[in-house]
Amino acid sequence: MKPQRRSILKRLFASAAGVVGLSAAAKAANVPAAEEAAVQKEVFNVEYQQDVPLFSGSTKLGNLVFVAGKGYHKEGDIKVHTDEVLKELERELIKAGSSMEKVLKVSVFLHDLNDYKAMNEVYKGRFGSKPPVRTTVAVYGGVPGASLVEMDCIAYI
Repeated sequence: MKPQRRSILKRLFASAAGVVGLSAAAKAANVPAAEEAAVQKEVFNVEYQQDVPLFSGSTKLGNLVFVAGKGYHKEGDIKVHTDEVLKELERELIKAGSSMEKVLKVSVFLHDLNDYKAMNEVYKGRFGSKPPVRTTVAVYGGVPGASLVEMDCIAYI
């Protein structure tokens, strides 16, 4: 196998390590133990419940960033909520060393599907000229808290 192709495969398997398990992916890609140790999970903005870690605001593994669902729990209509949620996603991405232009996947959870059009008006263009794939659903029972919309995303660094 050519060295350049091997390097590409090593990076690919290292990125997938969070899905199939770091050791298995590293072995499949013939990644030396020293390089495997360099790919470690980092967490940011950990939320606690009764002094026990509950979840992280974002997690980074290799060159991937996973941002937890963000909502806006104050007064405002769907446009205000969407704008604030997108700003919060962007802050998390920047903290992790990424950006809105590097987002690969977004999940949008609406309190009310009738807000879809207005949410789209604020959403469009926020991820640059090559927008990520997206899933949008209305959540039965509504989004947790007072938010009208919640979003999470996956990006690269």
